[in-house]
Amino acid sequence: MPGGYPRREPVGDTVGVTVDVRVLSREDLPTAWAVLTRAFGEAVHPEDVEVELALADPARFYAAYADDRMVATAGSFAFDMAVPGAVLPVAGVTWVSVLPTYRRRGLLGGLMQRQLADLHAGGTAVAALWASESAIYGRYGYGPASWTVSVTLQRGAPFRTPVPPGRLELVEPDSPALPEIYAQVAARTPGFPARDATWWTYRLHDPAHDRGSASPLQAVLTDGGYALYAVDPVWTDSLPAGVVRVREVIAADAGATARLWRHLLDLDLTGEVQARILATDDPLLMWVLADPRRARARVRDNLWVRLVDLPQALGSRRYACPVDVVIEVSDGPAPWNTGRWRLSGDRAGAQCLPTTDPADLVVRPDDLGAAYLGGTPLRARPVEERTRGALDLASTAFGPLGPAPWCPQVF
Repeated sequence: MPGGYPRREPVGDTVGVTVDVRVLSREDLPTAWAVLTRAFGEAVHPEDVEVELALADPARFYAAYADDRMVATAGSFAFDMAVPGAVLPVAGVTWVSVLPTYRRRGLLGGLMQRQLADLHAGGTAVAALWASESAIYGRYGYGPASWTVSVTLQRGAPFRTPVPPGRLELVEPDSPALPEIYAQVAARTPGFPARDATWWTYRLHDPAHDRGSASPLQAVLTDGGYALYAVDPVWTDSLPAGVVRVREVIAADAGATARLWRHLLDLDLTGEVQARILATDDPLLMWVLADPRRARARVRDNLWVRLVDLPQALGSRRYACPVDVVIEVSDGPAPWNTGRWRLSGDRAGAQCLPTTDPADLVVRPDDLGAAYLGGTPLRARPVEERTRGALDLASTAFGPLGPAPWCPQVF
């Protein structure tokens, strides 16, 4: 179990099967999407394909072919994302799949290795993804860098204090006011990807086959915030018990958070509000609810991060306190990161340079990825401390500079 992650040995008959990895063309993308949906056990819907393919640059997408048949896929989106003290270009890794009859033949490893090498050659310092299975990506140097909370609340849940005054207005989901608020919050929240018009089309995509019995997507706007949601009308014994399904609540301050949640929790003919992706420091849980236990909160991993170019990534973010530490890294998938590096920095800036000095800490690539956004303490990872006190100092330095990191959408 190198690096603490179980190795999955290749199984099955590979004799006579020739496998190669190719960069896709625009014409290949629909086939790649079909492979992905089949691997995930989902159906292909034409209205989804158009939206998904609009995001994909084929030069960033790969497929593994066995005897000239596409059997595995991987790719990445290019977007800017906030990290502590900076906004960086990031590779949003996506479309990772292997057909069930070709599992455990090394195809995923081959795709990830090719992708990692190309990202490094192209100057990308950081990659991030949502893990479909949390046991997979540690072996490729990804660590759980942010966390999210899902909540289920009964209608009318009481608040601790009166809701601050402010307007509430029902608007169309494509209102131009929403991107302005999102951009304001994204610039200061690690883990938030920037959204251009194409990404907003993706986020607001609301096909009937995904709704079930719920309403079309709705939007409510307030000063400094908005919420996207749908209402699933439910009646039990002739009594209303509808479910409010929240897609996202984006708020620039706690007052906007309170107003939006009061709206969601007071909708007529409903009995419950469900939200899958909230920040761990969301004001709803920290102070808005009179009894936070009513939220029935559950925590799970959010973004997983990989340092593609270690010195560039570590030198590009800011640190919560002054730090000067030598870290030793052994990085099999990215050998250019292997070595000893002196990280020095604070809230004003940082640099990470190669050194021959003795290591203060021995750190795995996935540990650095986990700590990068400030959401997972470095001291909570299996780091080897060689200089007493170095781990506590480095863990504090890697901590958050502001809001807890989180990503509000799966990509």
